[in-house]
Amino acid sequence: MSEEVKAAPKKEVDPNSAKARLGKIIEDHYNNLWVAKEKGEKIGWCASNFPQEIWQTLGLTVCYPENQAAAIAARGAGAKCCETAEANGYSNDICAYARISLAYTELKDVPEQNMPQPDYMLCCNNICNQMIKWYENIAKKLNIPMIMIDIPFNPDYKVSKEQISYVKGQFLDAIKQLEEITGKKWSDERFKEVMEISNRTSRAWLKATSYCKYEPSPLNGFDLLNHMAVAVCARGTVEAAEAFEKLAEEYEESVKEGKSTFRAEEKYRIMFEGIACWPHLRFTATELKSRGMNMVATIYADAFGFIYDDFDGLIEAYCSVPNSINLEKSRDKRVQIVKNNGAKGLLVHTNRSCKLWSGFMYEMSRQIGEVCDIPVTSFDGDQADPRNFSEAQYATRVQGLMEVMEARKGGK
Repeated sequence: MSEEVKAAPKKEVDPNSAKARLGKIIEDHYNNLWVAKEKGEKIGWCASNFPQEIWQTLGLTVCYPENQAAAIAARGAGAKCCETAEANGYSNDICAYARISLAYTELKDVPEQNMPQPDYMLCCNNICNQMIKWYENIAKKLNIPMIMIDIPFNPDYKVSKEQISYVKGQFLDAIKQLEEITGKKWSDERFKEVMEISNRTSRAWLKATSYCKYEPSPLNGFDLLNHMAVAVCARGTVEAAEAFEKLAEEYEESVKEGKSTFRAEEKYRIMFEGIACWPHLRFTATELKSRGMNMVATIYADAFGFIYDDFDGLIEAYCSVPNSINLEKSRDKRVQIVKNNGAKGLLVHTNRSCKLWSGFMYEMSRQIGEVCDIPVTSFDGDQADPRNFSEAQYATRVQGLMEVMEARKGGK
């Protein structure tokens, strides 16, 4: 005889908690888009590492196709959108974020995460050059303007004065173009305010992520993957700064009280390299937690903490995002994160969508493993297309990494 299984009542979230505040910021972000659209305001679609200080200063309303694609994938509609794009002639080999976004301009209604269609595009290629064709195709299809900021890959360790000068001209040109498109006017005083708020938010965010250094960590590292959406879309707002400051306060209190959002004994501390597998986020997190493995290090979350002093410093920060710097600097940044947070293993996501990131990861992860003397393993996956992930392979690789870490622990 079967018995009816009743679902456990959901635990109410304290509305004053950081989690509730961060959730409300995202909810308000999408709601405000629709309100602005209904009022006749022009809406921009923006690349995640396009300088938000520009549109924030002008008081524009923009949204992020990458955030939307991640949400759609996490809620189960990634395959449907990818298949729609492929039916329209786009290759399965291009980024799944791009395929979801290109499909959305045709479908216009994907309940998993809707947002208004764009009136202009804000593109920046410091993430990857595929962004250019992705945004350009949407701009051509919808017959809307695209503003492009070219930030070249930097083969040197530092950002040169020449590169800052080259990019600065584009920043200033982008401001003029946006003034013409939207009718809004630039204010130097407002720009200073936005830079100050953005720095405050970034400092609070980086402080929150830094609590992973404690053993045991007061947080499940996968929490950061959920919270980072606010660092992308609302970095220039006081609400985001206050929410991240609250998050850091809560982690500080958890350290004192010996509490953690990692609901298991923390036996092994690892670095997770790459973008999350959003369609399989629960599975990837659960497989780690079931073995007592906590993600205490990732460059992905810290990448959206921009710290600078002035306009040139702002440009230098956007020229230094992870995918625009050379292998040596990329390696050294990760080595420092591993050492700061006491990670004892490295789990690498070989991401079919992000070929630039995954392409140099084989050599970089080898070097990180040697410098830090930690075991390294990788798994095949995708940030948004669920068809490119194998649960069995992931479980096997995670198990193997755990066994090597355990053997090393025992040997010591």
